[in-house]
Amino acid sequence: MKENFNQNASSGAVYGLGLIGAAIWFISTATSFWMGVLGFLKAIVWPVFLVFQAFKELAPPA
Repeated sequence: MKENFNQNASSGAVYGLGLIGAAIWFISTATSFWMGVLGFLKAIVWPVFLVFQAFKELAPPA
């Protein structure tokens, strides 16, 4: 039986390292416990912030 392997395994490593880095950043800048919790939730979806900022910078001037 032939097994299928994921050819893009490195993207998971990049996301994992980004998650750890973003969690450290957001939690270290938190001013309260609940802001730290919010920071961890932001760290989970950090690619959304990255893509949004990239699109904002690359958009043609209005």
